[in-house]
Amino acid sequence: MKNHQNAVSREQVLLDVMAALTSSLDLAEVFSESHKILSRVLAADFGGLCVSRPGEPDQYDWPMVHEMPQVFFDRYPEISDECFVSFAVIQRPNTVLRDSEMLSRQAMRNSAMYAHCREMNMPVERVMSVLLDVGLDWHGGFTLYRESRRPFSDQERAFLQRLTPILARTVRNCRLMGDAVQQGAIMDRLFHQAGFESIVLSPPATELMRTPRSTELLHRWFKGAPCGRLGLPVVLLDTLERLSRSERLVLSEQDVLVFRRPERSLKVTFLRLPAQLGRRPWALLLQEVSHAVPAPREWRKRLTPREMEVVERVLKGWDNRTISEDMGGSMNTMKTHLKRIFVKLAVPSRAKLILLAQELNAEAAG
Repeated sequence: MKNHQNAVSREQVLLDVMAALTSSLDLAEVFSESHKILSRVLAADFGGLCVSRPGEPDQYDWPMVHEMPQVFFDRYPEISDECFVSFAVIQRPNTVLRDSEMLSRQAMRNSAMYAHCREMNMPVERVMSVLLDVGLDWHGGFTLYRESRRPFSDQERAFLQRLTPILARTVRNCRLMGDAVQQGAIMDRLFHQAGFESIVLSPPATELMRTPRSTELLHRWFKGAPCGRLGLPVVLLDTLERLSRSERLVLSEQDVLVFRRPERSLKVTFLRLPAQLGRRPWALLLQEVSHAVPAPREWRKRLTPREMEVVERVLKGWDNRTISEDMGGSMNTMKTHLKRIFVKLAVPSRAKLILLAQELNAEAAG
């Protein structure tokens, strides 16, 4: 009779947990609520759900924890390589393992992780864990710990094993929804980012979004240049392909291309976005920057109209040859104009002329 009652109780807990796991798409919320129900048949002193990316121990999150000290999470990046639990469950995804199936009792007591846990006031004598392989580029680890030496029973292991597919599906659904919401928020910010045009791509050949002026900007800067898929310049596609193969997550100078012209520059930043459905989109942020410094209005009283035309071109960053060709004069004439301008404005060089213009403009604006 008692065994029958226990079986009925476990079935009811299973139903209650399933209901809790489908009650929300907030991973922390559903697992915290589910753990409360699970504790009726799976007693544990500590517990946690860790979501991480394979091979990237620093890329992890703990959406659910139970009684685990903060110092454990603070030190986890440095001790994760010594964790016998994760090492064991990674070898057998979606299979519930107890500590006795991971290593011998003596080996556990001699392990660095065992010592670390005791140092952190989290004495662990028994463990039961499962790697939830959700089929994407990350997975979840659900682990229960006991302070006492009472092992997790065969019935407890079987119960968690029955629950494993449901737990894995819940992690997958919640993360996908969370990624979609995050992706949507990022897209919205990119679309409305002042001063930038954006193109969002999912390599190798899917375009997800393009702001209205981005096509015009690309045409203006890359007219006549070789183009590939999606009508994008080959130089941008080649850079995107190279960066997509890289595992580096931190933005560096290699992720930025700058194209320069006398009057302005185009800065293209390649930005890695959060992955969704196993794919990692990229955003190409296009920023056109003018080099021109406005000529201070007071200079019009001190310079001739022709000299002002020269100054305006100098302030755009043009060299003497470009200015002379644009104005239809000789190089010698251009040099003569510049000498007179330098004398009238009391500056020794082009660089000082530009600096003076910036200072006078700042004073006028202030």
